[in-house]
Amino acid sequence: MSIAVSKLTKIYGEQKAVDDISFSIPKGEVVGFLGPNGAGKSTTMKILTGYLPATSGEASVCGLPVDDHPIEIKKRVGYLPESNPLYPEMYIKECLSFTAHIYGVPHASKRIEEMIALTGLTSERRKKIGALSKGYKQRVGLAQALLHDPEVLILDEPTSGLDPNQLVEIRHLIRELGKDKTVMLSTHIMQEVQAICDRVIIINLGKIVADDKLSHIQMAAADTVLTITFSENVSEGVLKTIPEIKEVHQSSPLVWNITTAVPEAVKKSLWQLALQNNLNIVSLQSNTVALEDVFRKLTKGE
Repeated sequence: MSIAVSKLTKIYGEQKAVDDISFSIPKGEVVGFLGPNGAGKSTTMKILTGYLPATSGEASVCGLPVDDHPIEIKKRVGYLPESNPLYPEMYIKECLSFTAHIYGVPHASKRIEEMIALTGLTSERRKKIGALSKGYKQRVGLAQALLHDPEVLILDEPTSGLDPNQLVEIRHLIRELGKDKTVMLSTHIMQEVQAICDRVIIINLGKIVADDKLSHIQMAAADTVLTITFSENVSEGVLKTIPEIKEVHQSSPLVWNITTAVPEAVKKSLWQLALQNNLNIVSLQSNTVALEDVFRKLTKGE
């Protein structure tokens, strides 16, 4: 496993920021690490990168325990922290040269040019970092994280401050990087998770409340809304004879929205009901549950 966490706990005073969590991430997987503010996301990432010690439990990267191999871990991990600390008085290339020297990057000049092009910094390359927009500063931070060609990328809010065009470019870049690297990223943008991630880990109040493929989480954590259109009027009472239906709402004279936790079973029952009552079904569609709704349900109990 590229990342492995077992019974990890971090306590600040009387507060458990991270509370006995366990998970693992294999190579080549892009995982979204989600949770409300204060849930423990950044703390977990700082522990994995060796910037913060755990109170108890174990964390390893590329098979190496973080506590025992802090320098080796930093060689294998590319880390973009939430605060993205940069030197505003440095020029972009100067900053990347400094970073390359710290990591001992071979053929540094060539590698720097590659990272400038890869992260879309070419047009701004002659500027000082302090003169850059927030979005371009994020690109510099991402270039730093990639400079030493790490096996694992840990990105805390990597697209913060990017405009819509930049978002598309960086999302594509992260997705491509995930083909041969392990990527763990935190974000509050649900569309970003859906566009980039294979899997989602949701943490709330220091505990993991979900860990699965994105599609599985959406199916398991929330109800499905079926939209059915009949060719003639149908009463609410007739529809409610199907026991698996939770809610029924008529959106227009012939169209009903039906909420259920078992959509496939209800679909079969609706077709049977139509046959028994000589009804014609014009259309029957399943509406995909928004990830925002799943997130709220898992972190607020809605």
